[in-house]
Amino acid sequence: MTRVAAIDCGTNSIRLLVADADPETGELVDLDRRMIIVRLGQGVDRTGRLAPEALERTFAACREYAAVIKDHGAEKLRFVATSASRDAENRDEFVRGVLDILGVEPEVITGDQEAEFSFTGATGGLPGHEERLVVDIGGGSTEFVVGEERVLAARSVDIGCVRLTERHIHNDPPTAGEIAAIRSDIRAALDLAEETVPLREARTLVGLAGSVTTVAGIALGLDSYDSAKIHHARIPYEQVVRISDTLLESTHEQRAAYRVMHPGRVDVIGAGALVLREIMERIGAREVVVSEHDILDGIAWSVA
Repeated sequence: MTRVAAIDCGTNSIRLLVADADPETGELVDLDRRMIIVRLGQGVDRTGRLAPEALERTFAACREYAAVIKDHGAEKLRFVATSASRDAENRDEFVRGVLDILGVEPEVITGDQEAEFSFTGATGGLPGHEERLVVDIGGGSTEFVVGEERVLAARSVDIGCVRLTERHIHNDPPTAGEIAAIRSDIRAALDLAEETVPLREARTLVGLAGSVTTVAGIALGLDSYDSAKIHHARIPYEQVVRISDTLLESTHEQRAAYRVMHPGRVDVIGAGALVLREIMERIGAREVVVSEHDILDGIAWSVA
């Protein structure tokens, strides 16, 4: 067993996994898994730069994670950064700060690399070997991966719950015109994804990340977030439609009343749920299988 640490820094959140990995048996045993909403991608779509306050929130989370990694005695650490830092002009400032705190340089990976990590992490515990479409709906981008035991095709497109919210939503709740603009962006991105990924051919749709797990928690009627109940839950298309409609018709206060939802997702969950709904409509999926294992687990395996 090798004790490893993996950090996934996205547009909306930064997450840590410390685990014992056994490459021979394929077993990954969680020791510590946590998330902090830092909104690193605040304003990046508009300015092209990481905001000073967003960087400071992220560095504060890194300092907390450094202490956790030290306490657990992890032998290896890999820090992966995704959409927001990929897009930012001043990403060197981000890289230097992380290196100073954690002693490793963050790898600003491509969308295709992000997709491969997501697929590896999400499908590791699923039974059978059927072809699957894995969809990772992030804050700044969404990754589409089709594969069976290995990745057959992958594409990252710039639609995510934070990016779409900042770009289009200026009212609470959003207007019909704002929702239509989001739908237009999503559908154009799906057209782009379909140029390289056969979205409609896979037998199973697997959904990852906070927007999907939050929709699942609401669908399951959970009073608090329960990873064990959410992991591998099957949410029918009809429930996704109902929940996305409800979220987009609700005010901030009404959305915040869902106790299963992290407070940092309240203002962006409507756009995230709409991305999931549009994907299911495009491919004709009757349900989505929700996975709590995702890019973070894929990063941990890459370290091991």
